[in-house]
Amino acid sequence: MQEAALLLFLLGALSAGEALHLIRLPATSNVAENSLPGTSVHKFSVNLSVSLSPVIPGFPLIINTSPLTEAFNVNGLSGTEFEVVTTGKEPLDFETGPNTFDLQIYVKDDVGVTDLQILTVQVTDVNEPPQFLGNLAKGLDLYIVEGANPGFSYQVEAFDPEDTSHNIPLSYFLISPSKSFGMSANGTLFSTTGFDFEAGHNSYLLTVEVRDSQGLRASTWLRVNIVNINDEIPRFTSPTRMYVIPEELGTGTIVANITAEDPDNEGLTGFLLYSITTVNSYFMINQLTGSIQVAHRLDRDAGELRQNPAISLEVLVKDRPFGGHENRMQITFLVQDINDNPATCSKFTFSIMVPERAAKGTLLLDLDTVCFDDDSEAPNSQFNFTEPSGVGSRRRFSQEPAGSGKMVLIGDLDYENPSNLAAGNIYSVTIQVQDVAPPYYKNNIYIYVLTSPENEFPLVFDQPSYVFDVSEISPARARIGQVQASDKDFPQSSTVYSISTGGASPQYPSIFWINPKTGELQLMTKVDYETTPIYILSIQATNHEDTSSVTVTVNVLEENDEKPICIPNSYFLAIPVDLKVGTNIQNFKLMCTDRDSSPRSFRYSIGPGNVNRHFTFSPNAGSNITRLLLATRLDYPGGLDKIWDYKLLVYITDDNLLSGRKKAEALVETGTVTLSISVIPHPTTIVTTTPRPRITYQIRRTNVYSPSAWYVPFVITLGSTLLLVLLVALVIQLAKAIHRHCPYKPGKHKKPLMKKGEMKSTKREVVVQTIQMSTVFDGEATDPVTGAKYEFNSRTGARKWKGSLMQTSNWKESSHPGAAASSAVSAGGTGPRRSTHKEGDGLSGQAQAADGGPDSRNDHGKPGIPKDRDPALQSRASPKPRPGK
Repeated sequence: MQEAALLLFLLGALSAGEALHLIRLPATSNVAENSLPGTSVHKFSVNLSVSLSPVIPGFPLIINTSPLTEAFNVNGLSGTEFEVVTTGKEPLDFETGPNTFDLQIYVKDDVGVTDLQILTVQVTDVNEPPQFLGNLAKGLDLYIVEGANPGFSYQVEAFDPEDTSHNIPLSYFLISPSKSFGMSANGTLFSTTGFDFEAGHNSYLLTVEVRDSQGLRASTWLRVNIVNINDEIPRFTSPTRMYVIPEELGTGTIVANITAEDPDNEGLTGFLLYSITTVNSYFMINQLTGSIQVAHRLDRDAGELRQNPAISLEVLVKDRPFGGHENRMQITFLVQDINDNPATCSKFTFSIMVPERAAKGTLLLDLDTVCFDDDSEAPNSQFNFTEPSGVGSRRRFSQEPAGSGKMVLIGDLDYENPSNLAAGNIYSVTIQVQDVAPPYYKNNIYIYVLTSPENEFPLVFDQPSYVFDVSEISPARARIGQVQASDKDFPQSSTVYSISTGGASPQYPSIFWINPKTGELQLMTKVDYETTPIYILSIQATNHEDTSSVTVTVNVLEENDEKPICIPNSYFLAIPVDLKVGTNIQNFKLMCTDRDSSPRSFRYSIGPGNVNRHFTFSPNAGSNITRLLLATRLDYPGGLDKIWDYKLLVYITDDNLLSGRKKAEALVETGTVTLSISVIPHPTTIVTTTPRPRITYQIRRTNVYSPSAWYVPFVITLGSTLLLVLLVALVIQLAKAIHRHCPYKPGKHKKPLMKKGEMKSTKREVVVQTIQMSTVFDGEATDPVTGAKYEFNSRTGARKWKGSLMQTSNWKESSHPGAAASSAVSAGGTGPRRSTHKEGDGLSGQAQAADGGPDSRNDHGKPGIPKDRDPALQSRASPKPRPGK
């Protein structure tokens, strides 16, 4: 006996070594959203195999994730201790990203032994501070025209990432103190004073803060820029008022430079126009530069200069040709006498301002009135004039009649004509005055014809109407389009744009904003296609001379921003435990609708709660109507299933993946439906005449074989083969000795002998207690699958089929070996397990196996009842309860 026990111990020691496996896995761990890289998620260890082979460097590792992610990694703490940490490669966002990740952790040692377990990581919600919308988060520039009345300036908007329904109000504050601005609690920025661009600040920097209900806050800045307008008069900057010049200066000589400045030019694009309001024949001024030039011979010895050599002029400066501001200054030119000969004309330079629309034949200048000859007798006192000459003058000017000195207009002086623009709309004409008698003294007369512009073209837009498209998910400050208006008049003046009508709603008085300088149209708030698909605006443009309007149509483009809505939104279902795979559960049908998606765009998936993936939808995509099916068989006796009440969260996504696209091309919205499913156990017949409880022990074994551990059975088989020849005789003698010294006692419960070598293939032992109790059936129902009626106990859930035929069938099923344990699982559910055998009806479990003897086994190799046993003896046999049980 001692030798046999020693051999059995050696066999167990050879075969009882453990393989490589992961400890503390599988498991479920939590990690907070937005965790920093390196945050510990879960710690686990590796139990080395019997060979103590170390883990290969680089292992364990995550070989697959569901959903796919790179947010986690495995770090080694020691040779056998490891932890899963966050990597920071992907953000963990509870509101926008997945909340649950299944990580497959794979380990392998030097000799090739592997193990694979799953770690479920759940992302937990963390309260996050509010965030400002769009470009407002980085700061924003606002513009207010100087002189505008105090009031509304801008609406600040923010959102709370935790508040997905936007139902919780946020509080807004103006952090930086300002006497010129204030802010209401709902984010409305308003001005409290008027603004002067020249006298006050040109811009204000404001800090805005938003807070949620829990005190978390965020801030941004607003820079309010004051827009300059033309409200100041020009100022002269040249200090000289008296100029001394000699006579006989050449025409065109610059004798003074008049300078001025416009306070409004800071921030504006403009120019000043100079002119001489005093009628004079000696000087002309460049209207753009302010340079005063000699326009006529300055003869101190003749004419008015002989009596008064001082010439007083009034210089006018304007900031616009029409409708602007102006200023005036008096200057005086003192002509000094030099030694010269008198001229034959009172002046030789003329400056003529001619309107651009002057008619042909208009008399421009009569030289005969200004030219003379001091000679007293003819022909010395007679003279004539040559035809006008000069670049561009031949086709524009002429004398009628010839030699008369009457210059008339014969050509076109259109200010906008490209050739006239190239000439600057200033024409230099030369006419000679000469004596008719020898020696034919000649003098040149210079005439400068300046074309004055007129407002002859209306202000028009470059299109008769505008049509712009904007997506309904476009943020505030998004660009919609641009309008442009101009006229053909030169010089051109700046155009100011404004929205005269349209673009308002009950919630927002101004949905659109137009840049007054560029005509660019932008959004001030988000638009909604389902509320208003089209906006019609009237845009007005003005250049301080003309005003024009145009119609702008803004079409709101529909986007997928509505969630699917399904009927029913929640439902309770009950199914029998033996429901066939593929059955539509209680004919349940889910019908979904979406305001902005087609029925073919829906995709259905089941989130947490679908343990062992027993339930599925058909079709799972491409239809707005789907049915709930049982996908896999429910297995409670085998231990696969332990949950009797399922709560499923169904996701309905409108991403249209059915069309073959791997991902959605637009926004994706997801709706949810909650389903509660209760599994109804097998109906159970409970015998009410049991005098006392009886316990039956049943041992279940599950063999697990991993292909990666192929060497384990190989080594065991080889060792057993080598020792089998030496031990066979001893084993036979040992069996006979046990049979002689330990006779069979049918009245006691005895566990079957098991070799130590069998422990390698035993995963765990399950002890099922079968207890007979008296049961009162106080209810009656119909099975939804078979249609048969059964009675049930409302407190314990026990059932009994109604009718003698069904009871007989149940009795036959329960008389099969192992039926007691199965009936106990089905009848008891998750409560106490009870036997379905009546007292005295027969033996169950191992008690029956003991009655049949050690060699009595059924087809499955389990203890059973011998076929030749008398059923009458079975019904009369009653095993005694074991002591202490």
